[in-house]
Amino acid sequence: MPDSESNLESSDVDVINGTSVLSETKISDEKGSVEKRAVPQIGKDGYPDSIYINAAKIFQGLRTEKSSGKILLRYGDTSGSPTVAFKDEQSRRVSYELAFKTLKYQDLLEEVLVESKVYPSYSIVNELTSLLVVMLCDLQDRKFQNRKIFAEEEIVAEVQEVGNYLYSYETKLAAALARCRIKHDALSIEYFVPETISKQEQRTSALPICFWINTFKISLEDVIKDLEMKGFTKVESVSDFDHYTYAVDQHCRDVLVFPSSLKEELLNLDLSADCKLLLQDKSRSLAVHSARALLTEGADIIVAHLGSYLTIAHMSVLTNDSSSSIFVCGVKSSAKEEELMNSFSHMGCANISLLHEDFTELRPTDPRLEKATVILLIPQCSELGAGNPMELILSEHGDADLLQDLFQGFVSEDKLRILAERQLNELLHALKFNKVQAIVYCTCSVYPEENELVVKKALESGVERDKARRYRYRMSSFICGKIKSSTEMFFKIEPSEISSGCFLAVLEREKKASAKDILASAAAKALLDGIVEEKPKEEVKKPKAKQRRRKAAAGDSKPKAAKLPPRPTAAKAKAPVPKAAHKIQETHVCPICPKSPASKVQKNHAGSPKEKTVQERKAASDPPQETVQGKKAASDTPQKTGQGRKAASDTAQEAGQGKKAASDTAQEAGQGKKAASNMQQKNVP
Repeated sequence: MPDSESNLESSDVDVINGTSVLSETKISDEKGSVEKRAVPQIGKDGYPDSIYINAAKIFQGLRTEKSSGKILLRYGDTSGSPTVAFKDEQSRRVSYELAFKTLKYQDLLEEVLVESKVYPSYSIVNELTSLLVVMLCDLQDRKFQNRKIFAEEEIVAEVQEVGNYLYSYETKLAAALARCRIKHDALSIEYFVPETISKQEQRTSALPICFWINTFKISLEDVIKDLEMKGFTKVESVSDFDHYTYAVDQHCRDVLVFPSSLKEELLNLDLSADCKLLLQDKSRSLAVHSARALLTEGADIIVAHLGSYLTIAHMSVLTNDSSSSIFVCGVKSSAKEEELMNSFSHMGCANISLLHEDFTELRPTDPRLEKATVILLIPQCSELGAGNPMELILSEHGDADLLQDLFQGFVSEDKLRILAERQLNELLHALKFNKVQAIVYCTCSVYPEENELVVKKALESGVERDKARRYRYRMSSFICGKIKSSTEMFFKIEPSEISSGCFLAVLEREKKASAKDILASAAAKALLDGIVEEKPKEEVKKPKAKQRRRKAAAGDSKPKAAKLPPRPTAAKAKAPVPKAAHKIQETHVCPICPKSPASKVQKNHAGSPKEKTVQERKAASDPPQETVQGKKAASDTPQKTGQGRKAASDTAQEAGQGKKAASDTAQEAGQGKKAASNMQQKNVP
């Protein structure tokens, strides 16, 4: 029997080595070997002691609490929040990845420890149970082989103790794992992954990945040439993907989309190492492009959350052709500030200013933000719509507790309410910046409570300081021309097998429209059909005054009794009578219309012998006055010609410069006739 048990255990180890490892990070390369990254990989060499300690602390806070009847292991006191200190960003990411992987297989790992009789152990206290489970997860990944000891590694006694304990039972652990698979009829240990996580990982593994181009360092054309030299082929859309292919994104022309199977290979290219091609979720590229479309020359932008430094860098690249500055909130420590500025400098970004205050701590009247006209608000959210939620949470330093919600596949009502309240407070604060003209709000949430409901509540609050220019929904000008149709005032992408989820709302202040703009808008909407547009009062008064003068000079079609002018002096009556005085009356006839009232009055006067005598007497008595008037008419002709040009633009009755001058001359001639008629009436006994 002992021999048979030994053979069974040996066989189980072979099964484990062949099929049950969690994952391997070997990169499949049909065109040659690809250099591995310096980051230690799960399933290869193990990790430094500090990684195991941090991963155990994270797992302790994330692990699933079980009911009393299903408890297999005791994890010690979990009342306090463990303090986790990371050496650098790389250590942080690897620690969380290992903790989350342990969380996925928690049920299986606990069962293996109990089945193998490795647990309970008098040598391992309850406070080290989390470390025991984490190190078992890594040991299984490495096919139960000893881990590598890293140079300059800081030795942690607890890690050494637990590691040695597991190595002493590695055969029993492998056999227990095989028996668990047989018991559950599992072809691989992927069977034990919760369904929600399994579906999420399947979608993530098939989802195309997006890289944006850092045009500070390289152009789109040069990137395409580089990729073509490496054997990549450009296709029209993701539906045409076939391994070494890529496409230009339909919304962001500086974003290239690749099959997910090429992720590791692309990250090892020089393009990625030199910060020329940068991997990031597409939702962030949509957000920065929408914000850039709202910026005017010389205006600044406020980024409410630090999030990923890649988002800030992309915003800087897009504003390279302007004098805009980018203000980033929430950089608390000088060490973090130095780290970020070094990263930005390496990427070629120079127009970024880091602020220590959180966004909600900023005063809307802060003089540093005087030129800011756009706010980019990407708040912390549930992230369940993202293609790789864990990656997004880690890259943007999000709430690590959301990893537990990700594991469950949904967010609890209490946590969702807390997130929504925080998002609403931040959006309300953004509305208070009086000089800001537009706000871009973006999440990767699938819940309306974090998306449209937050925006709706903010707009209904009425907290804007400028009540005359309230915020309204506006479809992003960057996006609206690139989608076929939209019945909503915001941009939304549902999570699918070809795209991550995204919600984007653009809020913009109403602009003060002029009367001309209002009329043009009404005319465009056919609201003025059948309505004659009236001229402004100032433009109407002038032609009316001139019309009254012309009517007074020429008279109406029905002759009216002329008023008697003052009696002329005796000196004027003794002047000689020139022949030209009679010709003035005949030549100053309105040339526009021979049947005008002015011409009728002249004919009526000329038709009566009695009136002719009066005219002759008047002409004989007032020749100097007529001559002076004639000269005055001649001298005033340039001035009246200018007036005629203006009158021609105001009324349709005046046709040109010459017509105006002739009309005015006829007016003077009419005045002379009236004077002669008055003289005749006075000379009648």
